[in-house]
Amino acid sequence: MVKIDLVTGFLGSGKTTFIKKYAKYLLDNNYNLCILENDFGAVNVDMMLLDDLTCGKEMVSGACDYDCHLRRFKTKLIQMALMGYDRVIVEPSGIYDTDEFFDALSEDPLNKLYEISNIFFIYDINTNNLSYESKYILTSEAANAGKIIVTKNESNNKVDLSVLNNILKEFKCSRIFSESDLVNNADINFSELINSGYHNYSYIKIPINKETNYDSIYFLNEKIDLEKIKALSYILFNDAKYGLIMRIKGFIFENNKWYKINITKNEKEIGLINDGQNVLIIIGEKLDKDLITNLIK
Repeated sequence: MVKIDLVTGFLGSGKTTFIKKYAKYLLDNNYNLCILENDFGAVNVDMMLLDDLTCGKEMVSGACDYDCHLRRFKTKLIQMALMGYDRVIVEPSGIYDTDEFFDALSEDPLNKLYEISNIFFIYDINTNNLSYESKYILTSEAANAGKIIVTKNESNNKVDLSVLNNILKEFKCSRIFSESDLVNNADINFSELINSGYHNYSYIKIPINKETNYDSIYFLNEKIDLEKIKALSYILFNDAKYGLIMRIKGFIFENNKWYKINITKNEKEIGLINDGQNVLIIIGEKLDKDLITNLIK
């Protein structure tokens, strides 16, 4: 059976950065690896960030509704199993209910093709001020993880787990995270991490309609320079009339170079990349698309 890993984490937590390091370890140990990017967006920016990895890469991106997207996800997994891969990493959207992953893999024929190996939860220690719906998503992503990969903790300080544990308690999840569940992103021993496994904790389920609870706005081929991006991000994250902005990501071409953009309220990541696509994506809750469009244009 094909071993499959799920890498979860809220928007901008650092899933793709972790996957690049984890994938390199697997490739160095001769796994026939494929990465499946499973995103509701029309343009999968994270897929482009994996171009330098010499492994299989597949994508499920966009769909008219949830059921259609789930069918595409299952069909893609069947195709990948038939292609002879022995290891698969799934990177879903940052707004992902892991029930989708368990439900898909419990059905025939996927339950005969795949064995769940690990679930990793990528945790940005600056995560706070989440809506009720986003707290539920975080609970779904964290509750059954074999290990929590802590990001944005460059000083390697002791992590205050009370915020995360209180969110789980809000949804009646009995899991309580401790220091032994944590791995600092800067100190990963992949030979140990590969055997992290996963858990089965229950929690209160609530209906999440990604199409109504969460929005994303795509701007293709807009002429936006880096300084304008910085100014726009400050406005969007600090003025509630635009909605609750969670992440701004994409690529910008300036001075004959491509730059990757990954901005959250607490962090701005702007760096060079070999290739890209002229796209800017704004993700959040209850977005006023008209106001944001007018601001960008």
